[in-house]
Amino acid sequence: MKGTTFPFKPGFLSLILFVFVFCVRCIPFESKAKSIENKPIKSERLNAVVQQMEEDSLISLVAVGDIMLGTNFPYDWHLPPKSVKLLEPMWPYFRNQDLVFGNLEGTVLNSGGTLKKCQDSTKCYAFRQPEYLIDQLLEAKFNLLSIANNHIGDFGEAGRSNTVRVLKEKGFRFAGLERKPYDTITVKGVKIGFIAFSPNTECLPIEKLEEARRRVAELNELVDVVIVSFHGGAEGANYTHVTRETEIFYEEDRGNVYQFARTVIDAGADVVLGHGPHVPRAVDLYKGRFITYSMGNFCTYSRFSLKGPNGIAPVYQIKLKRNGELVETKVISIKQIGEGGPLLDTSNAAYALIKKLTKEDIPEAQLSFGTVGTANYIRPIKN
Repeated sequence: MKGTTFPFKPGFLSLILFVFVFCVRCIPFESKAKSIENKPIKSERLNAVVQQMEEDSLISLVAVGDIMLGTNFPYDWHLPPKSVKLLEPMWPYFRNQDLVFGNLEGTVLNSGGTLKKCQDSTKCYAFRQPEYLIDQLLEAKFNLLSIANNHIGDFGEAGRSNTVRVLKEKGFRFAGLERKPYDTITVKGVKIGFIAFSPNTECLPIEKLEEARRRVAELNELVDVVIVSFHGGAEGANYTHVTRETEIFYEEDRGNVYQFARTVIDAGADVVLGHGPHVPRAVDLYKGRFITYSMGNFCTYSRFSLKGPNGIAPVYQIKLKRNGELVETKVISIKQIGEGGPLLDTSNAAYALIKKLTKEDIPEAQLSFGTVGTANYIRPIKN
């Protein structure tokens, strides 16, 4: 306008206008770039959250084989020193698990009881675990125990009844006797039933398949997931294989473990955990349900042979869907040396043996064996 003066030269105004327009145009581009950059980050975070939620909803079950923490029969020197915590090396693998299972081999009794028939009482394999030793199971977070085995009757009725009393008082879930055929526990809103079988006096019989089918079917009506444990099969280093036939040992019918596992799964079982042979055996998958035919000696102090395959065993960390279907099983290999007690085995001998035996005995099992980092896994093969 004529007669109006500007404080700045026209060239400077042009520069200011140019900078303003450039900045305005840059803002949406910058925001859009940030939006594009954030999308994969948000997606990755969302996937991680979803994956964690799915993982948290799974049932985690740790399963091990035979446990005999020491016996005061026939002599006190078959007990570990009171300062020794036999299970401490395994504590990290049992923490933060929903269920921790083991087969309690033998009675819980401080003294007395009626000894089973033995030709020489000084050499008799009869197990009488003092009550204080059972606290080691609590420390290790065991909450599910089988007492269906050939040593629960080592000290007659006194041994059986005291074992039941102590386990009840200490809060364990356990099963395996006619008087205590099953137990239940609820985790993450899922009601789980546990039942155990063995070919021994006053235990639920493994060899009577129709009775086993009926009992599992009845339990299945009461719960969401059924875990079955069995003590069966011949014993020792010469009996690592699953024969798919009835196994006779010391003139005793030890059952057809292959047929038993399928019978109880058909009746509603979701996991089948085997023990008794004192050596690892093959694993199996039937109708999406996990089977281990023997988990060997996990913690057996002083009175057990620990030579060869008797001295190695798996710790199975099993992940289950809420309907009982197998997701995966991590395998931690342990070994026992000296008087016994589980130690981590970095050679993974138990895992290698189980992989070999599964390929030999159950080649049709839809399971894959693999290693991620230092962890060994068994997973269902997806069709």
